[in-house]
Amino acid sequence: MQDEVLAAGQADVYGLFRTCAVRQREAAAIEYEGRTISYGALLARVDRAATGLLARGVRPGDRVAILAHNRPEYIELQLAAAAVGAIVACLNWRLAPVELRHCVELVEPVLAVVEPALRPALAEVAAVPAIETGADWDALGEGLGRDPRLGALLPGGEAGLTILYTSGTTGLPKGALISHRAHVARAAVFAAELALRDTDAFVAWAPMFHMASTDHMLATLMRGGTVVVIDGFDPAAINRALARHVIGWLVMMPGVIEAFIATREAEPLPIRGIRACGAMADLVPRHQIAALTRLLGTPYVNSFGATETGLPPASGALIEVGVAPTDLGKRISSFCHVRLVDPDDNDVPDGEPGEMAVRGPTLFSGYWNAAETNARDFRGGMFHMGDVFRRRPDGRIDFVDRLKYMIKSGGENVYPAEIESVLLGHPGVAEAAVVKAADPHWGERPVAFVACSGPEVAADELMALCRARLAGYKRPREIRFIRFEEFPRSTSGKVQRHALEARLRASSG
Repeated sequence: MQDEVLAAGQADVYGLFRTCAVRQREAAAIEYEGRTISYGALLARVDRAATGLLARGVRPGDRVAILAHNRPEYIELQLAAAAVGAIVACLNWRLAPVELRHCVELVEPVLAVVEPALRPALAEVAAVPAIETGADWDALGEGLGRDPRLGALLPGGEAGLTILYTSGTTGLPKGALISHRAHVARAAVFAAELALRDTDAFVAWAPMFHMASTDHMLATLMRGGTVVVIDGFDPAAINRALARHVIGWLVMMPGVIEAFIATREAEPLPIRGIRACGAMADLVPRHQIAALTRLLGTPYVNSFGATETGLPPASGALIEVGVAPTDLGKRISSFCHVRLVDPDDNDVPDGEPGEMAVRGPTLFSGYWNAAETNARDFRGGMFHMGDVFRRRPDGRIDFVDRLKYMIKSGGENVYPAEIESVLLGHPGVAEAAVVKAADPHWGERPVAFVACSGPEVAADELMALCRARLAGYKRPREIRFIRFEEFPRSTSGKVQRHALEARLRASSG
């Protein structure tokens, strides 16, 4: 009886999507390359595919991998897996063969869905039975009739739905397991923190193997909005979508904002409405935030989240339209509990840097097949993020840097993000990243890589800015100017410091 009571309090992604689809069968669920798939048609396709997965022997808890660019089949597979209790491993098609092989072997999929052009890449690293997107996928489950078990096969409240791979800095990717519970909670937090409406659309241009697309496209289809699928960053296509739909959250990541601004200025199409835009304000030049929000007429989301946490732990703080912010203090989400702790897990005083530890319903269910890592990162019943923050007396928090990337200079801890924040505040800087270099006297020293947005800014001018804003031991000892396009990036737009370090070592002989 107790199990039945517990089951009654649980929600799953397929059940919520199906309820939405039955309620509004004619409404647009997906737009892709000029065609529209209604909620009724999408439900039929999902049920047919889910029935086909069961016929192929896929069972609750089994992993089904997908290697594909952004396309409707990606969404259909995730919803079909939700209907049968399977887990979708979202493979990154940008990975090198050794990394891709690791990601496949880690989760041991029983089946793969693969885009025809990417099938050779999958075959090179794994012998997994595969279904190609397109005609093969369309034929999956054809003629079988809807299996009555759909939606009733979840193996428990923590049943997983997706595995999203972290973009590790130096090691191989880890697979973060996101449960139905977490996806449903993330959908609720999105709506509450960003004041979204049920019919708000979402432009899924970021890779669907990334949380920005997977989290939010599932959330949109559980609420009743339209997912506009765009295969990668296409500023003109994104701009056109803004003229057709009221958008809830418009994803804009570091590294693409300048190009979108240029497109928007060249073609200022009418905008139907946007609730909020952007992410990771700490990594974006301040003048770009001001220009983007002014062009779109919507505030910028000053949040901090992760694949493992979703939009929290810091969400809901908005940067006003047209403002180049000097204060990036964040508001802790109302939907999670946060501590800032020292290496012994003691709470640090206000103003002192501490690692963020989080507890809440949006959290992932741990890294796949990584017991030792999970024991370390979930110690004390909270997830330790590996990100360092300082808490202000008013309760807001400031991002400091990744715990694992710290520069030890003369015995002092130097966090590169603090230096980068100062450099990104200069109106002539388009990108900045600080890395460590060996130093015979100080042990390590900070070196800044900078790209300019227009005429090159003098190094002396940037050094003077750092002298005015930073303690002496935090100032970069050297500034190297490179082109914006030369910054190596992860799929979330973050600059990969380890790659810049390698470049620095190579140039130093």
